[in-house]
Amino acid sequence: MIISSIADSLERTVSETTGAVRETLFEPVIRLGVTGLSRSGKTVFITSLVANLLDRGRMPQFQAAATGAIRSAYLQPQPDDTVPRFDFEPYLAQMTGTQPTWPDSTRAISQLRVSLRVQSVGLLGSLSGPRTIHLDIVDYPGEWLLDLGLIEKTYSDWSAEMLGKIAARPGGQAFAEAMSSTDPSARLSEPEAQRLAAAYTDALHAARDAGFSDCTPGRFILPGELAGSPVLTFAPLPQGSYGRNSLGREFERRFEAYKREVARPFFRDHFARLDRQVVLVDALGALHAGPAALDDLRQTMEDILGAFRPGKNSWLSALLGKRVDRILFAATKADHLHHTQHARLTAIMDALVRDARRRADFAGAETGAMAIASLRATTEETRTHQGRTLDLVRGRLADTGKEAAFYAGDLPEDPMTVLSPAKEEAEGWLQGEYAAMQFAPAALTLRQGEGPPHIRLDRAAEFLLGDRLR
Repeated sequence: MIISSIADSLERTVSETTGAVRETLFEPVIRLGVTGLSRSGKTVFITSLVANLLDRGRMPQFQAAATGAIRSAYLQPQPDDTVPRFDFEPYLAQMTGTQPTWPDSTRAISQLRVSLRVQSVGLLGSLSGPRTIHLDIVDYPGEWLLDLGLIEKTYSDWSAEMLGKIAARPGGQAFAEAMSSTDPSARLSEPEAQRLAAAYTDALHAARDAGFSDCTPGRFILPGELAGSPVLTFAPLPQGSYGRNSLGREFERRFEAYKREVARPFFRDHFARLDRQVVLVDALGALHAGPAALDDLRQTMEDILGAFRPGKNSWLSALLGKRVDRILFAATKADHLHHTQHARLTAIMDALVRDARRRADFAGAETGAMAIASLRATTEETRTHQGRTLDLVRGRLADTGKEAAFYAGDLPEDPMTVLSPAKEEAEGWLQGEYAAMQFAPAALTLRQGEGPPHIRLDRAAEFLLGDRLR
């Protein structure tokens, strides 16, 4: 067994080294990770990005496209045979058909390779000739990324943290009632373990539906092939000394197994290989959900950014080898606001991750924040209502299919107007609510050479990829 493990490790090392040399000398590869919490628009982002790389007529701020440096782009089989392919073609058809709808949310990891034939501009480019650069896009749920924070926590620490958080969240009372009838020191009963784990999972779903972001472990919400397994059958318990064969001791063992068998392999096999990363954020949804949800999002963003820039003494430092050197935090659904509000949404996004970004910038990673819409679903108009001029967006409502003009309210010029009440745990906003509306995709007629309409997707591509395509 030991000899086999050593052989497997040596084979993987040789394979990775050979691949790295081949990529460096002949056909470089950019590995772009795309993540975000549920309903942030990961699937739409990837589908629209790939479509706009294949047909670049709507990418004026993406310099490699605007200057003609990208001569051609085409899809190829992804390099990892054990990772599912991102279903680009069905998603694009779903988003741009005669009756367009949004695709389902990301529930597992997937991958897609886009190969770019690039001819550098200038004298050196004319002498060197065109080259092929592969873009490997890795799509994975943001809930899985949150599991990084579990790696260095004990079961007792995690339990205390989550019990404190969910007590004030929707679903917390139901879990507290389920836990009150449980004796953690009693001998393990599998039906009892399943009952308590199911109650905790329900509490996580209720919290997420209410706009809260920190809902760990991530696989409890998106279990994939692990649904029903013992490694997902535990829950936080009050601190105590639990004896051998007790429910509490078994939950602790399963928590450690989750870290060892689920969290660590994900970071080792997928996360550690990324070069660039975009984190998509439904900031408008958090604003609508209220101060508590917004502050939870702020703290979650700090935890997520910590995953990309581990400290020198972190266990992840040795695991990663190389580190992600560009990270974009993108507030999605910018088309739900009039363009006059976009700068304010960007400022809120920037403020949400300000402290964490400073740490990453100091460590050498370049980070950015912007407001985008991967697929523009609305148009803009201005109306006068009760003597007041209102900037509106118009689109097809997702629930009824009817056309409607919508005014979400003015976002504040100073982001602290919303962040301060959130940090102070206020129950409501100081100056009213910020509304949110769900729009369906608009019917499209795409012209030759143009991808789907968007807002600042070209700027996002420039930040994430531009320096590697010159």
